[in-house]
Amino acid sequence: MNAAVQPRSFGDWLASARQAAQQPPAQPRQALVVAGQVVGSVAEGFLNQIGRQRLMDKRYKLSIDEHFGAAAWRLDVPPEASVDAPTDALNALAAALRDEGLCGPWRDEQLAVCNPAGEVVGTVERGAVRVLGIATRAVHLVGLAPDGRMWVQKRSMAKPNNPGLWDTLMGGMVSAADSLPQALARETWEEAGLRVETLVGLQHGGHVDFSRPSREGGGAGYMRERIDWFRAQVPEGVEPANQDGEVDHFELLQPEGVRLRVAQGLFTLEAGLVIAGFLGM
Repeated sequence: MNAAVQPRSFGDWLASARQAAQQPPAQPRQALVVAGQVVGSVAEGFLNQIGRQRLMDKRYKLSIDEHFGAAAWRLDVPPEASVDAPTDALNALAAALRDEGLCGPWRDEQLAVCNPAGEVVGTVERGAVRVLGIATRAVHLVGLAPDGRMWVQKRSMAKPNNPGLWDTLMGGMVSAADSLPQALARETWEEAGLRVETLVGLQHGGHVDFSRPSREGGGAGYMRERIDWFRAQVPEGVEPANQDGEVDHFELLQPEGVRLRVAQGLFTLEAGLVIAGFLGM
């Protein structure tokens, strides 16, 4: 008679999750240079799948060239163009990718596009950031009840990514229009119906970095993201209430219950690693 299969431990999950969060690209990538500055990367040959004439019609040139001795894609704008030209060029490229079915879900949301020094070069549609290897930022909130239980959310089945999985009280992207505190406040209201000024002991807890292949663009994407997470207590008698339709429901769980569900793979990878950081692991 076979022995009962032992449930996976949180420690085992954590070791594999950390490895999964830091993975090399699935295929060789080439730098993406916009207005003379490196802002991301694309899978080798990926941009050959789109028509470049539509970019030329807007006076933007997309070409394969050399950058510090290696092949790179250049998206150039005319020297006399306005300061908004890199944004317009990036979004023209994103639209071309969308029309060929080569990017992620279109969100009508702009994310900042930065050079290696962290300086903003422009912005681009969120649906294109993974296939263009553009670094993004996100924010999570670990929400606690006064008795130490943790508020968690079950993601809506309509979510384009990780539908139906469990998540922290709040998790969302930092848009181009937001600072980190602004993103925290906006997402906390939209996802949980809570005002950050009403939370008790709000503080920054740490961050988690991701570099891993993405399924977007037919598997040609690459995720580069920093998640800053915060912790706070939700006051007694206050319950989160979703405002944007992206949460199925909320639950209050003991920390051990959260650990068990994380180890079972019921939480998103991002939320699981944030929770591990909160638990000091």
